[in-house]
Amino acid sequence: MRYYKHLYLAKGIRKKEQVIRKLEENKLQMNIHIITLPRNGEDQLEIYHSMVLLQPEFPHDDFFVVGIAKGYEDAVEMVEEIAQEVYNKTKGADIRSYILEREQEE
Repeated sequence: MRYYKHLYLAKGIRKKEQVIRKLEENKLQMNIHIITLPRNGEDQLEIYHSMVLLQPEFPHDDFFVVGIAKGYEDAVEMVEEIAQEVYNKTKGADIRSYILEREQEE
């Protein structure tokens, strides 16, 4: 998995490095959801429960994680906040392009 350099985090997540390490090591985290750019290249964002990553055949190497939330409701709120930020900055709704452009900035 790759992580957005401006990673969005839920307010309840205090130890970002610990959560990421557990995601990388496929450790169980009951209430963690990740927000990713879809691999199909067309959709805006996807939300996954971290338990999905525990499946042996799940291709999580391809994921570009843009946010980590505590619970599904937090994840949905985070997607709304991201969409609002994109609209405020660009007056558009192309979340994918906005995130990829910001990732390329120094």
